[in-house]
Amino acid sequence: MAESVVLDPVDLHLLRLLQNDARTTYRDLAAQVGVAPSTCLDRVTRLRRSGVILGHQLRLDPAKLGRGLEALLSVQVRPHRRELVGPFVERIRALPESRTVFHLTGPDDYLVHVAVADMADLQRLVLDGFTSRPEVARVETRLIFQQWECGPLLPPATPTAESA
Repeated sequence: MAESVVLDPVDLHLLRLLQNDARTTYRDLAAQVGVAPSTCLDRVTRLRRSGVILGHQLRLDPAKLGRGLEALLSVQVRPHRRELVGPFVERIRALPESRTVFHLTGPDDYLVHVAVADMADLQRLVLDGFTSRPEVARVETRLIFQQWECGPLLPPATPTAESA
């Protein structure tokens, strides 16, 4: 498990702002946080080097790319052995419909978020991309009606003397 990085209020404010708009300039970030632009650049560089900031992503609208139907596939793999995990995950990640793959505890081994054109495309994906695999014992499909982005990810609040 990765070790936590100690973040002060300025770091947290920078992370909040960058998660809302990663294209914000250092000058604008510095002004909003109340530090010099050079200090802002140093802090963001430190957050990148320490692994807190992993990168930048471009978000696309699946529907505008012809993939208007999204689903979650719960997949059970048998036998669930270490030597199958890597190849199975790489196979699923290589599918153009796959958005995210989670390795889970519980009755299902994987949860795969997919984006497809329509129901026929989803059926093809489930039958050809999943259940045709010898290691796949079961696939359960859940359609996604709607999804919402949540607030910025920040470390858990530390209890203060007043709240203790």
